[in-house]
Amino acid sequence: MILEHISFPADVKQLDRGALKQLCAELREFLVESVSRTGGHLASNLGAVELTVALHRVYDTERDRLVFDVGHQCYVHKALTGRRDRFDTLRQLNGLAGFPRPDESGHDAFVAGHASNSVSVALGMARARTLNGEKYAVAALIGDGALTGGLAYEGLNDAGASGEPMVVILNDNGMSIDPNVGGVATHLSRLRLRPGYYRFKKGYRAVLEHVPGGQAVYRFNHKLKTGLKKAIYPCSMFEDMGFTYLGPVDGHNVEQLCTTLAWAKAMDCPVLLHVRTVKGKGYEPAERQPERSHGVSPFDPAKGPEQERKVDFSYILGHELAELGGQDKRICAVTAAMAEGTGLQEFVSAWPKRFFDVGIAEGHAVAMAAGMAKQGMVPVFAVYSSFLQRGFDMLLHDVALQQLHVVLAVDRAGLVGSDGPTHHGCQDVGYLTQIPGMTVLCPACFGELKAMLRAAIDMEGPVAVRYPRGGEGRQYPDWTGESASILRQGTDVTLVSYGTLTDEILTAAEMLEEKGVSAEVVKLHRIAPLDMGKVVDSVKHTGRLLVLEDCNENGSIGQQLASALVQTEVVPKRLVLKNLKNTFAPQGTVSQLRKLLGLDAAGVAERVMEML
Repeated sequence: MILEHISFPADVKQLDRGALKQLCAELREFLVESVSRTGGHLASNLGAVELTVALHRVYDTERDRLVFDVGHQCYVHKALTGRRDRFDTLRQLNGLAGFPRPDESGHDAFVAGHASNSVSVALGMARARTLNGEKYAVAALIGDGALTGGLAYEGLNDAGASGEPMVVILNDNGMSIDPNVGGVATHLSRLRLRPGYYRFKKGYRAVLEHVPGGQAVYRFNHKLKTGLKKAIYPCSMFEDMGFTYLGPVDGHNVEQLCTTLAWAKAMDCPVLLHVRTVKGKGYEPAERQPERSHGVSPFDPAKGPEQERKVDFSYILGHELAELGGQDKRICAVTAAMAEGTGLQEFVSAWPKRFFDVGIAEGHAVAMAAGMAKQGMVPVFAVYSSFLQRGFDMLLHDVALQQLHVVLAVDRAGLVGSDGPTHHGCQDVGYLTQIPGMTVLCPACFGELKAMLRAAIDMEGPVAVRYPRGGEGRQYPDWTGESASILRQGTDVTLVSYGTLTDEILTAAEMLEEKGVSAEVVKLHRIAPLDMGKVVDSVKHTGRLLVLEDCNENGSIGQQLASALVQTEVVPKRLVLKNLKNTFAPQGTVSQLRKLLGLDAAGVAERVMEML
């Protein structure tokens, strides 16, 4: 076993080239075995094995800066940088993160959890290197999926024109970029990857620079070559931006990757290396259905990841939206490359002409939805809470300013678990409720989600329906449109929450009753616009208020309630806001995180006893 003797990148560099293929095979076995126990991102990592090994042969990631895009393909990188023995803690509380984390290892250059920013970040690092007069290499690893985001092109446009020595590695596993076709294109690709080609090119230019009129000859020949190449080789977009283009390269030929990366690193200019890979490579279930092997729960390696779709809030949203689509032909579904994750497959099958996947481009999705709404359609944008952040500007200026009827199905709101701080949906409460004219509904069970989605379709102006990852806990009475409900009468303290955290305050009230404390429970169905009526009435007779939320405190509903109470001159004797305060929650299961942060029933009950 080669992998047993690999602890750090220096060990990879010392291997004979002939051993690299075996190392890659062992890494794939390790990935399948490890991820089958803990869950995690499988297919993307299997597709990047050879590329990651080659990167560690060529770069010194303790000093050179390797910037991942998205970052869920970093498992092999972590295994080769001293963290292989921690993979049994992957994505668990206090365990190994599923994304690059500089506070975890000096080999991780930058936090990466969302998409399309790697080129911009890498260019910033390259410019800092130049300004500081330092010497280290900079590379950005971006997938073709992330290349659907507009930010990637902003970075590419600037990086290509900058002249900064850096390498952008495009990991292309089958989307976005047209393939090179024809025998001439293939021949040119191979020719351009031979070391002699670049040695000749460099020497040719050096000679002409010292010959009278040589520079004019070089410019003429360069223009002639470029014109010929553009006519028969359809990959000039990156070169037009200022990059030297290399590729396409077989992303599973580790020796060729090592050679090509070394050439790219040695060039004193912006280089784009186009690498072709297969998502899920080497593990048949993942190769066959890579989309089902993206983020997986623990599974049996002999069978592959579980294929059956669980009934969760995302599934219910998609099922209900498909039904509504049959009743109202104005309804359209929009996703930013997350059709399966947001439960929209049923809508896709039923109404394909009214389904739009815009790629990883949330800002574009919101602006497009605004245009659809302006022309009389009813767009429903199903999006993860943490991804919707990218569309805030468009929500404010393109949707809210004109009070357009765009419906946001905000999935994975609140704590989401093992994906950690880059994916927790803990900011949307603050930014959605500050948008003028925005309605925000918070279902706590499947029945409420159905009712609130139907209501959202019939409302005017922008509406968000926010719901958590996973399944329901308690079931609640049918929602009939009220903004808040008193679920339990009490005299000693008022407990307020919304969404599935209502389960926790109800359980806390039951625990408090056993201790002789009478807690009144107020459930908010709508958090924007905020209706204070039932909270004010409750606080008037209890005198104490606790508000439970899994969002940050600034801009929280608790802060808004406290401010409104003061303005109505109903000031509680004791006020407690239980939330994330000014922190980012770590990774772990939702139940673990609620306990850790004091947001579970026991934490609420304990805090109430302290209040009393």
